[in-house]
Amino acid sequence: MFAFRSPMVGIAAAVLLLPGLASADTQTFDVDPVHSQVGFKVRHLVARVPGHFGDFNGTISLDPDDVAGTLSVEATVQTASVDTGNDDRDKHLRSEDFFHAEEHPEITFVSKSVEDQGDNVYTVTGDLSMRGVTKSVTLQAEYFGTEKNPFTGTPTAGMDLTGKVNRQDFGIQWNKTLDSGGLILGDTVLIEVHVEATVPPAEQS
Repeated sequence: MFAFRSPMVGIAAAVLLLPGLASADTQTFDVDPVHSQVGFKVRHLVARVPGHFGDFNGTISLDPDDVAGTLSVEATVQTASVDTGNDDRDKHLRSEDFFHAEEHPEITFVSKSVEDQGDNVYTVTGDLSMRGVTKSVTLQAEYFGTEKNPFTGTPTAGMDLTGKVNRQDFGIQWNKTLDSGGLILGDTVLIEVHVEATVPPAEQS
């Protein structure tokens, strides 16, 4: 359900603004939607059901030699693009009970701070906006490095971002009571964003 400015976040991607000053070697990578995914999971009855957003965009800025000091991420997800593999369920998710896509077409995420956890893992805290509500959310980012893209000739970076949000915090309250007294849907939504992002050829320094 969530957003990358480019099927959480978005995620994708969504899906962060830089703390401190960027180095001279900081580059901005555009999220490649063909090789990226903004996904989520939520408990339904006794299992977790996955979904994703098909329409998202985003950017990642970083200096590979100083990721903790330069990393920033911005992301936008189109809520109407939610896809769980079931047309009726997706229609319900786009309705006022959930994303209310007609009134709130986008989910956005903008980073505010980054902390180095070691082994190319970072905690990224930023503002997640959905259904007119903005909350601070912390994600774990695993950075996979940067390689020269053989198709564009420019650097390409890879990263996974994961985390949890409570849907109630964003006004998504729909549920049904089971015979056991429990609820059909869980409140905790797992965010799973997989990003491959490339510096556009015209912008390579």
